[in-house]
Amino acid sequence: MTAGVEFDLGPAARRTAGLLTAVTDDLLTAATPCAGYRLGDLIEHIGGLAAGFTAAATKEALRQDASPPPAGDASRLGDDWRTRIPARLADLAQAWRAPAAWQGTTRAGGVDLPAPLAARVALDELVVHGWDVARSTGQPYACEPWEIEACTQFALAVASRPAPGLFAPPVEVPADAPPLDRLLALTGRGPSWTPPH
Repeated sequence: MTAGVEFDLGPAARRTAGLLTAVTDDLLTAATPCAGYRLGDLIEHIGGLAAGFTAAATKEALRQDASPPPAGDASRLGDDWRTRIPARLADLAQAWRAPAAWQGTTRAGGVDLPAPLAARVALDELVVHGWDVARSTGQPYACEPWEIEACTQFALAVASRPAPGLFAPPVEVPADAPPLDRLLALTGRGPSWTPPH
């Protein structure tokens, strides 16, 4: 790992991009664990967050409008999303490999915040939305223990000081639930969620 870089977003970005390759057109209207989002909406949101957190890494976001990004909307996907969004995810991971990305303050989602915190938000978005895509499409999902731990620490901080619109209210899970299930519950997701028939 390069000095000044806390962690690599590459594995999470590649995992999410890989899950998208299995999404056929007929699945774009499938339900997801994200309330109000069909799969196409969620995928468009992933493309937007990839671009947004890349701009956060380069600090380009500080020169952009500070208004929050629009909600995901499948009507904005376009025909090239299967190549464009994985490319954006790769750009996101590469941008955060630069030590300068981790320095100072940046902007993400219309909010100014310390750069290392922005990277944690980006990781959480990739890990949790990756699970959303996997669960919506019936694909297996596994991520690294360190990713789950980093995201859990972020989610616990949010739970102690709720940010409206970031997560749904936490869901109860058994005390001995697997770490990924505990993370999902903190973000308001039922770990046993399956698409309705």
